[in-house]
Amino acid sequence: LGKYNETRHADLFYNGENVGRLVLESLFNPPRLQRSISWKPEHRSDPEIPIPGNLGEVLLKLLSSYNICSKEKVVRRYDQEVKGQTVIKPLQGWNSGPSDASVLKPLDDNWKGVSISSGVNSRYGKIDPYWMAASVIDEAVRNNVCVGGRRWALLDNFTWGNPEYEDRLGGLVYACRGCYDTAKVYEAPFVSGKDSLYNESPLGPVTPTLLVTSLGIVPDIRKAITMELKDPGNALYLVGVTKPEIGGSEYLRLHGELGGSVPQLSPEVNITAYRSVLDAMDSGLVRACHDCSEGGLAVALSEMAFTGDLGLDVDIGKVLVSEEMRDDVLLYSESNGRLLVEVPCEKISLFEKIMKNTPISCIGAVKKESTLTITKDGELLIDNQLSTLIEAWKTPLEAER
Repeated sequence: LGKYNETRHADLFYNGENVGRLVLESLFNPPRLQRSISWKPEHRSDPEIPIPGNLGEVLLKLLSSYNICSKEKVVRRYDQEVKGQTVIKPLQGWNSGPSDASVLKPLDDNWKGVSISSGVNSRYGKIDPYWMAASVIDEAVRNNVCVGGRRWALLDNFTWGNPEYEDRLGGLVYACRGCYDTAKVYEAPFVSGKDSLYNESPLGPVTPTLLVTSLGIVPDIRKAITMELKDPGNALYLVGVTKPEIGGSEYLRLHGELGGSVPQLSPEVNITAYRSVLDAMDSGLVRACHDCSEGGLAVALSEMAFTGDLGLDVDIGKVLVSEEMRDDVLLYSESNGRLLVEVPCEKISLFEKIMKNTPISCIGAVKKESTLTITKDGELLIDNQLSTLIEAWKTPLEAER
């Protein structure tokens, strides 16, 4: 059809006659839109909420919240078996628990798989869009790690207000900086995405929201890890440090509050931890893995237990913390970078050797009895039957028409 040249023109010919010329200067020197930003974080502090008298009741309320409860009623409406390539499905275990990621086997002649996960939390965006972006990238990546995914690539989906307003655009810029800073450390390029801006009404803008999807490679799908507990007697480790970060949490939402201590993260620390966990998985030392996100540690423990139909004895006095905090904060903080890992007792020494450069704590053990028992230094905090936890988790959307 033609040849490239250096004229920066597009010359059109018909039967040898020049019938048109397009000047393409605008492609090489386009006008740039100049805008200002004025976003500043609001000064927010965490509210003074009373110490709950029954932490087990709080846990049931969290499991019943729409952001945490079972989405099985919705998930079952979609085909999860296209071409019969789904290895790990969205729902897992005896009670259709929430899988951290899905794994597909796209190649007929290879055991490699593709892991797909996501992260989103719009409540964080109400406090600080930078840390919202960093947090949802971390959530998407650590969900991918839970099934054995690595070599991550990312996709972004922004839903934002009118960028012609300085504060809306400012928040968007800070969110993009959070994406850049975190993705660089995780060596996870953004390969695609979709942005939806100008979402405004007379009542104001939508809540600034970023959904991040992570794609990873599972070297051998036969070794992919799921989140449900596997065997009584196995040890349960918590990877990462718990901090008093309840800003934007589901726990504060129960109290009608937002708070200010939005979860932050140290990506350099987290990436070291994630790579160590993957090494442990590759060495056959991990039986189950689940991330801590909405609802914090107590919710993640519940999900692992009732999905595997096995109980847990947990002592949160052994949890690594950044500072002293109330029991409810420790249980329901949503600090980033944390994974729950089930390890067979005979492999504990090898696991701890691989994880030597990562903050970990052995916080409990799997048991046959169908209860979630949480103590702190001998004091009983929570003792719930798995059947009670399952009912609280499954009921909300099942009751919807």
